[in-house]
Amino acid sequence: MSVGLVIVSHSAQLAAGVAELAAQMARDVVLVPAGGTDDGGIGTSLEKVMSALEKADGGDGVVVLTDLGSAVMTAESALEFMGDPENVVLANAPLVEGAVAAAVAAQSGAGLAVVKKAAETALDPAGGAAGADAAGGAVGGAPAGRDPAVGLPAGATPTAQASPEGAVTAMLTLINPIGLHARPAATLAGALGAMDVDIDINGADGQSVFLLMALGAGQGTELHVTATGPDAQRAVDLVRTEVENGFGEL
Repeated sequence: MSVGLVIVSHSAQLAAGVAELAAQMARDVVLVPAGGTDDGGIGTSLEKVMSALEKADGGDGVVVLTDLGSAVMTAESALEFMGDPENVVLANAPLVEGAVAAAVAAQSGAGLAVVKKAAETALDPAGGAAGADAAGGAVGGAPAGRDPAVGLPAGATPTAQASPEGAVTAMLTLINPIGLHARPAATLAGALGAMDVDIDINGADGQSVFLLMALGAGQGTELHVTATGPDAQRAVDLVRTEVENGFGEL
């Protein structure tokens, strides 16, 4: 079981679409859309949200994500009607990016607070999410200004940096046709997120799906991997296995 997610939107189609997208990267996570009014119109429904909360709660808690302001009010009202349960939290996060980041964290087995934080920091500048294609099931190209060959800002050259003492490192080459797009990034971030490790991949936090996607690393890109912490060797071995197997896409 894992933390569940409820997607509250003014549009039933939008809520369902966000849930569908996030589920592609977190197949074991329960995602319940609660979009539109009871008669199928644009708006929000208290009854729909309350029903979705009950469906999403498998015992490990629920994170709620919303689109516009009144959706927040509806979600808050639902929580009040339920007596403000401690295991249901409302995330202040962008709907699409937050849902994907939260779903990946939940898939890794993260607890309620960590899943909520993953949603709320999805677009944090330090997270490097700007310009990432959250819907990018096939993000093969580099973001503007980046060199797809190396996943670094255009014109920049990878520089050899001293690895921390005791770090486990690896140099790997992406061989799958469309590189480190959304699904492989989610695979890595989810698996690494469950480990006790600090891992850097070409300057990006390997436990952040959006930072990995923002690298724009295409086929042929060299990945400089540096890991520290109790699970460092296991983490680097995992990255090596996934990269050398082409993330199952070959």
